[in-house]
Amino acid sequence: MSGSSGVLADRTNLKINPARLWDSLMEMAKIGPGVAGGNNRQTVTDADGEGRALFQSWCEAAGMSMGVDTMGNMFATRAGTDPDALPVYIGSHLDTQPTGGKYDGVLGVLGGLEAVRTMNDLGIKTKHPIVVTNWTNEEGTRFAPAMLASGVFTGRHTQEWAYGLTDAEGKTFGDELKRIGWVGDETVGARKMHAMFELHIEQGPILEAEGRDIGVVTHGQGLRWIECTVTGKDSHTGSTPMNMRKNAGRGLALITELVHEIAMANQPGAVGAIGHIDVYPNSRNVIPGKVVFTVDIRSHLPEKLHAMQAELMERAPKLCEEIGVTFEAKISGQFEPPAFNETLVGAVRSAAERLGYSHMDIISGAGHDACWINDVAPTAMIMCPCVDGLSHNEAEDISPEWAAAGTDVLLHAVLETAQIVD
Repeated sequence: MSGSSGVLADRTNLKINPARLWDSLMEMAKIGPGVAGGNNRQTVTDADGEGRALFQSWCEAAGMSMGVDTMGNMFATRAGTDPDALPVYIGSHLDTQPTGGKYDGVLGVLGGLEAVRTMNDLGIKTKHPIVVTNWTNEEGTRFAPAMLASGVFTGRHTQEWAYGLTDAEGKTFGDELKRIGWVGDETVGARKMHAMFELHIEQGPILEAEGRDIGVVTHGQGLRWIECTVTGKDSHTGSTPMNMRKNAGRGLALITELVHEIAMANQPGAVGAIGHIDVYPNSRNVIPGKVVFTVDIRSHLPEKLHAMQAELMERAPKLCEEIGVTFEAKISGQFEPPAFNETLVGAVRSAAERLGYSHMDIISGAGHDACWINDVAPTAMIMCPCVDGLSHNEAEDISPEWAAAGTDVLLHAVLETAQIVD
């Protein structure tokens, strides 16, 4: 994967058009507006279809050709000089949470478009084609799981299974994709890649707190979702003596503290918490007889991830037994930590240094399409700060300067990988 770093060293003034990038972000944000200043452009809704059409029009105006596969993934191609060279992909997503922000995913897609527009402005040619990609249903809110179409692309899921997923109203993903007119004719997963870059907001507070312009993403976190059931006996809160209770809620409390203890003992580089909780019978004057909840533990270090899971599964049943309740658990979601390609990570790091942007290595705390594409092609990620680390919220915010810096680094890393032809 030879590059053009020597050529780029003489082109440190090669930067994107920040105003044009910001204008594009604001124009896309007009589609599927939220109720509090953000966006509600959920996957395969009418708003998603409208956003796709706008993106396609911009890509075609930039001289790119559009391909769409049977999962609705969009691929806008800028030709390279070598017809046999595999493309360099730039990808993220245009769909949002129901109460999402204007930048999560969208920056990566429109930053890729801006990189191509800048190449066009400056008459830059590359050996490898460049493809700007909008991956379908990254958020996974309307149709779970997240990163759905990139998961089908890489073979983690089957298309048949994905098409059959239903939303809260019983509508299927396949029917809704067809309804909005974005079922393409390409076989999903048939495309081959030289490399892929994904630009994304951090969705966490580290870069802003450290005063860094760029996050050089070296790894994604591995994940375990462990669905736990604690069973006791529901009984009257007023008339059941304290020493005769089988309180499933107490088991939940003990395990909540256990998860925190295990995560803290594995610092740095590990996190854990309990998110979704169902309490039965969930009545104010009944001691809970059953609690079902999900433990979420993550680490970019496989040995820590496995050790945390093992410790939880060993200690939780004993804690429950001591208070007269039972514990059962099953894995409801999991993936191993992805390590991004060292050569591409190096291209991101050297681009930030060459352009004079402050940077630091960082681990992606959230899942992204790049984590799946990493299975089938060399992949890297670039992150820019977001205010207070807030994301999946309509108040999500970044500065134009952060957006421009991340896209400048994206441009240089892509050009190094795609090889400038003079």
